[in-house]
Amino acid sequence: MRDSKAAIGMMHELKEMGLYLSIDDFGTGYSSLNYLKQFPIDKLKIDISFVKDIASDQNSASISRAIIALAHGLNLKAIAEGVETEKQLAFMIENHCDEMQGFYFSVPLPAEFFKELVLSGRRLVV
Repeated sequence: MRDSKAAIGMMHELKEMGLYLSIDDFGTGYSSLNYLKQFPIDKLKIDISFVKDIASDQNSASISRAIIALAHGLNLKAIAEGVETEKQLAFMIENHCDEMQGFYFSVPLPAEFFKELVLSGRRLVV
């Protein structure tokens, strides 16, 4: 983030166009809590490095819970990246994570197969 003011300005322009913005890999890299106050974002995406170990590592579970609570406290949605097991899914549901993505739901698909999947109306029953 060499020019955060320019980035923030561009984000506001994107929001005015009706786009939704997310911070990917939250909790790693350039994830500054100060930016959360400044960026006009809609969602925080919990990094896969925390999600993959939540069943076996209390620290990853605690960090994931904290990110979900932080997102909700800021009126943002929380997204879990890399959900691959029933235990991870159950943890995210129990902790009120808003959205999840990962191989548990589907492998990456070409656009035409994704369209078929969406149109099929298939739902996850929890």
